[in-house]
Amino acid sequence: MVLLSFFRDTVGFGPNRYHFGTNYQHIRFPDDPYDRIWQRYEDIASWTDLPNKSNGEIQNPPNDTYDAPSAVMRSASTPLNASAMDLSWSSDSSMSVGVNPTYILVLYFAELDASQDLRQFDVSVDNDLLLASAFSPKFLLATVLSGIVRGSGEHSISLTTTSNSVLDPLISAMEIFMVRPVNESATDSVDAWTMMTIQTKYSVKRNWVGDPCVPTSLAWDGLNCSYTPSSAPRITGLNMSSSGLVSEIDASFGQILLLQHLDLSHNSLSGSIPDFLGQLPALKFLDLSSNNLSGSIPCNLLEKSQNGLLALRVDNPNLHGDCAPRPVGSKNKIKLILEIVLPVIAAIALLFVAALVFVILPRIKKRPDVVPSASLFENRRFRYKELKRITNNFNTVIGRGGFGFVYLGKLENETQVAVKMRSDTSSQGDTEFLAEAQHLARVHHKNLVSLIGYCKDKKHLSLVYEYMDGGNLQDRLRGQELLSWLQRLKIAQDSACGLEYLHKSCSPPLIHRDVKTGNILLSTNLEAKLSDFGLTRALSGEAVTHITTQPAGTLGYLDPEYHATAHLSEKSDVYSFGAVLLVLITGRPAYITVGETEGITIARWVEDRLSEGDIEGVIDPRIQGDCDVNSVWKVADLALRCTKKVARERPTMTEVVEGIGESLLLENSSRSMRCSLAGTGGSAFADGDSISALETEVMGETSAR
Repeated sequence: MVLLSFFRDTVGFGPNRYHFGTNYQHIRFPDDPYDRIWQRYEDIASWTDLPNKSNGEIQNPPNDTYDAPSAVMRSASTPLNASAMDLSWSSDSSMSVGVNPTYILVLYFAELDASQDLRQFDVSVDNDLLLASAFSPKFLLATVLSGIVRGSGEHSISLTTTSNSVLDPLISAMEIFMVRPVNESATDSVDAWTMMTIQTKYSVKRNWVGDPCVPTSLAWDGLNCSYTPSSAPRITGLNMSSSGLVSEIDASFGQILLLQHLDLSHNSLSGSIPDFLGQLPALKFLDLSSNNLSGSIPCNLLEKSQNGLLALRVDNPNLHGDCAPRPVGSKNKIKLILEIVLPVIAAIALLFVAALVFVILPRIKKRPDVVPSASLFENRRFRYKELKRITNNFNTVIGRGGFGFVYLGKLENETQVAVKMRSDTSSQGDTEFLAEAQHLARVHHKNLVSLIGYCKDKKHLSLVYEYMDGGNLQDRLRGQELLSWLQRLKIAQDSACGLEYLHKSCSPPLIHRDVKTGNILLSTNLEAKLSDFGLTRALSGEAVTHITTQPAGTLGYLDPEYHATAHLSEKSDVYSFGAVLLVLITGRPAYITVGETEGITIARWVEDRLSEGDIEGVIDPRIQGDCDVNSVWKVADLALRCTKKVARERPTMTEVVEGIGESLLLENSSRSMRCSLAGTGGSAFADGDSISALETEVMGETSAR
């Protein structure tokens, strides 16, 4: 066994990027257009060099993040008369890596032997398989495997030949990155989303990657931020002068409420100057000069400028400095209107209180059977007539299930709600329906749908809960608007956190029993929330399982052990969530029809293909080329562990949340690297996500030079 340290005393902290094979020189520009420095790995007596005898060009996959240079990939190392390659590395003791450092390990492979003999091996890091199945490099095609490694001290890598393999393992190149945590709070969410919108709207090509304000050393170009210990960083200055901005001034600028300095000069902005700029409460400097703006200058901007509250520059040839004057005496008119209106409002309020005390309350006391007692629910109680009014006589259907229909409604304050009505033919009885209300009333989590109120008015049963205007995940995956892999990961993370809350934070724990894409609701911003608690069960006392007489669930998502034994546990939800992950990866339904009468669950369908190493045949074709394959591999491996046939072999939802977080880190790091290599920041986070809590930094880059 060969054990070598990447951080040797003779080199110090230095190298973090290696190539293997016949070239004994450093490889850098012009062979690597990004001027990455690849050092020849140490000459090992028990290894031999494997050249590219076919002289064919090594190709990178389309939209490849790492874009390995051909000069690095055209040769490799393989063991002599051995079935394994073993390597190790440890962080340098002089390097401040923290108590529990995190690394990203990147391994490069390409098959150089044209014989078509099978080369298959397992890749392990610290004795854990990096992939769920054996790996086979493809002929003259660069393939990258990456994984997260945590902890200080020594770490090991093993490439071990499988029993089916004819050829021994090989490796072409290797990189190690260190992930440094950012202790600062993430930028205020509204400010961050606004900057993402501006970046996308104007296709800004700067270093705009990750969180706008943190870490402070990597704040976005042109931004000034305020930092206070007790609150999130806020954006106070934005300089986008000479940035090639085209079109009108976007309304997003009006969302940065603490903005003091805004420079949009020397661009090609057109249209009129919007009023919202004058409504920014903290704005002290505004430069709109040298654009193609037209029309008049808003009065509020001119007034602030004339009063010395705003430094205003608006030099545009088609602008004129006048504005619509405010009518004389308008303040007196407003005062007069208020003097008339306020007493009327007060009188109406008194009449309403009197009606409530002397008319409405006595009627309620005479009809105790209309609604449950106050001890059952603390939420708002609706009468059936109210539901007819807020749903416009049940005009808009937004969903349907075994219980009946779900209607769109609107409360007095214009808040949209979903009204779930139990029909007379519903398969859901009164007890089951009200059980859902009880569960909703006791759970409070940002990733669980919130109960607003209920109705039990004679024969009418209904629940009123928050309306999620993005629809459900099942419909979004089937629709025309594509969900990127990064968006799918975020949805998975949100849903997993909601399910973890039910299992871990509720007392007694709650088991959902019907986790599926149709019960994951989305907001416009793709925030995900778990819904539909009609089948939810509580585990009483210290029980970790529960026996049901009628196992419930949906085909493809239903835990086979639960279906066979009727033993319900949290691991039943874990199985269902594993199926959700596989649906996100593949874009296929949870139960796939094969032929006219037969079918197969998504778990077994994916397992069959991954056993052959066919990850490309599993990934949804619509997101291929726009996702980090290693991130997908990690989620697929996690999903297959969730869908193990034996419940005790499945992970907990806490472990699932952690696994999805690691996959998000890989995907975000991959996108960040792609932007860095391309020299533009416009494409990496077009869908609104950022690496707000992490800074990925190449270790030892300067010393390697």
